[in-house]
Amino acid sequence: MTTPEPYVPYAAEREAVHEQVVDGFGTVRVLPLDPDTDAGTVHRWVSEERASFWGMTGLTRSQVADVYAHMDTLDTHHAFLVVKDGTAAALLQTYEPEADRVSECYPVRPGDIGLHLLLAPAGADGRRPGWTAALLHAVLTHLLLGLDRRRIVVDPDVRNDKAIARFLRQGFERGPVVVLPENDLPDVHLPEKRAQLAFLSRETVFPDARWRTVTDR
Repeated sequence: MTTPEPYVPYAAEREAVHEQVVDGFGTVRVLPLDPDTDAGTVHRWVSEERASFWGMTGLTRSQVADVYAHMDTLDTHHAFLVVKDGTAAALLQTYEPEADRVSECYPVRPGDIGLHLLLAPAGADGRRPGWTAALLHAVLTHLLLGLDRRRIVVDPDVRNDKAIARFLRQGFERGPVVVLPENDLPDVHLPEKRAQLAFLSRETVFPDARWRTVTDR
């Protein structure tokens, strides 16, 4: 049985880079990940079988903290804890595609941003209709409007049918299947990966975006 995610009292004290009230869903806050404070939550998520495509299964809590401490030193890759109504809901990672191995597999455009998203466990019965779409919409608002990006790229493992279907339902357009070259990070070896690229433009999600203003940090 999956244990529900606990309320995160420290989240209220951490400055959010994005905060949004989603009608009928709740308040979503995107917080910079604290490598040490959040390591327990992230380690628990990435250790589950469902997260095997994340590539961190088998790491210790300390190794997970080290991975994100290293990421915290980078200007091109960032990690965030997404919180819904004070409860940890997802691990979000963003990256500049030109500084990532994906740049070897597609022509990067100005205004592109890369996205990785690991959702919190769904609970005992695995059911939460509309939950993922509402949470992801808040994330997309942050990236496309708050950060003023033109297009999002995702690169799930080609075998990760659930993630691919989730992105396509959200409006992403299927791109080519590519082979991401292997890469080494501190404490993590990224093996060669067959990935399904998918893209989402700002105009698809926010056709009237020129009239909207979002101030994110």
